[in-house]
Amino acid sequence: MTLYLPELALDNFAFPSPFEALCEPNGLLAFGGDLNPQRILCAYQNGIFPWFGPDEPILWWSPAPRAVFDPSDYCPSKSLRKHQRKVGFKVTINQATNEVIKLCAELRPPEETWLSSDMQQAYSELAKQGHCHSVEVWQDERLVGGLYGLSIGRLFCGESMFSLVSNASKTALWYFCHHFARKGGQLIDCQVMNPHLASLGAKELTRSDFIDQLLQHRSQSLPLDCFVPQELFVSKELCVSKELIESQKLLVSAPLSVAQESSISHEPSRPEDSERL
Repeated sequence: MTLYLPELALDNFAFPSPFEALCEPNGLLAFGGDLNPQRILCAYQNGIFPWFGPDEPILWWSPAPRAVFDPSDYCPSKSLRKHQRKVGFKVTINQATNEVIKLCAELRPPEETWLSSDMQQAYSELAKQGHCHSVEVWQDERLVGGLYGLSIGRLFCGESMFSLVSNASKTALWYFCHHFARKGGQLIDCQVMNPHLASLGAKELTRSDFIDQLLQHRSQSLPLDCFVPQELFVSKELCVSKELIESQKLLVSAPLSVAQESSISHEPSRPEDSERL
């Protein structure tokens, strides 16, 4: 199949409109350019991101539908909360960004990762500039999970996540959603839906709805202390309150037999991977 794509110029950071992206492969928009951190930042500000494999040119994407989390609505499963009470992960922000990026790359076979050394260097430079941020999960002072991405106004564009032990990346997402929502964050972009993200509660937006939200929030600022290196904590009361609300909705809307079955069902275990967030 022959594809006709615009090639990005090296002397400017202009991109085609995301609405010009191909339907197949979903979201492919352009090729070329370079991995200049300012070009990457400009891409995210317009709903576009780089994603390409070994021996491929630099490819730029803006898929539809778009996978997202609403941080204010996120609530972890009972099993995840129970696991955290048992193991007591420590969760921090911006304390080991380069290590998180490196582990996200290393935990995939070389032929499957999009995080080449040039990509890692670009995101590390964006971290130095204050645009790229990480969430780290620690167990006995060992980095065992995390995620990273770019802050675009009141949006966070997740790039990748990893786990070395069970539930580590899930805990990173949980704590970050709580922190981000408290600081006024509006949306977490996960780019492309997959079973792991769906199991965590990610939703899909049409391209128009996603771009509308991006344009609305990209120029809005977060408090200065949002991404200051710090330890993150969560409110137990918040999750309990949401759980009670959902339980009440279920009891009102479902037949008694369905409600009873739901109350005793167990969440199936699901694998965690190093993958795009």
